[in-house]
Amino acid sequence: MKNLFQIAESCLFQASIPEKLLHTHQAWRYCEDGTLSYESIDKPKAIKVTQFPDKPRLLPPKQMPRRQLTTPEGLTAFFHALAHIEFVAIYLAWDIIYRFRGLPNEFYRDWLRVADEEAQHFTLLSDHLATLDCDYGDLPAHGGLWDHACHTQFDLLSRLAIVPRCLEARGLDVTPVMIKKLEALGHNQGVAILTRILNDEVDHVRLGSKWFDYQCRQQSLDSGEAYKKLIDHYFKGKPKGPFNREMRIIAGFSDAELDWLENEQKQ
Repeated sequence: MKNLFQIAESCLFQASIPEKLLHTHQAWRYCEDGTLSYESIDKPKAIKVTQFPDKPRLLPPKQMPRRQLTTPEGLTAFFHALAHIEFVAIYLAWDIIYRFRGLPNEFYRDWLRVADEEAQHFTLLSDHLATLDCDYGDLPAHGGLWDHACHTQFDLLSRLAIVPRCLEARGLDVTPVMIKKLEALGHNQGVAILTRILNDEVDHVRLGSKWFDYQCRQQSLDSGEAYKKLIDHYFKGKPKGPFNREMRIIAGFSDAELDWLENEQKQ
């Protein structure tokens, strides 16, 4: 099986974590060696039948237990939450490939690389959890992340604005802060993992900006105004700051977009 959309379907509609990771890495190898087919076959299945593992138990954000990073339980919960974010990110990368057809092959290569890197991140975090006597799925997890894919399933421009340019971009704001906290705790392995993830996520957000701008040009839209309208529509004034301007600029945000986001916090 070397067809991109068949592999995407296998990753999205079966729940086995090992198979999902294996197929993701295989697909990227096929891409690198030039043997991957981009022929669109069959229509995408409905997003509502996407298959997730039985564990972890998913909870609304407000019901998630709050723990202190300075306690062993809190540290474990922190890395479990990160593992869940990276696991769902694999799905998000595969779904943008699977659901939106007829785009340049470069689009699919970009998001396949993202899927491969998200799978690497998940493995790093899962292995680290094992050193803390915890397996992925042992703790409850945030149940709202996939909702954003469902809400944007019919519109690529919305998906690009909300997932890479909002949810992932938030990681550029908060991860440097978490790295400093782990450094203060002397948790060097955690620092190394988060630093690796942060470096990759800057590029993931940049790809979101790249293809958001592409879609805006295809639709003769002003990208800055389109971004504002979509954020207002889906988040009603969110996301909240503070924002890491330096990293967001590297990741393709304009000064005007960042000025608008920061001004929203002052109103």
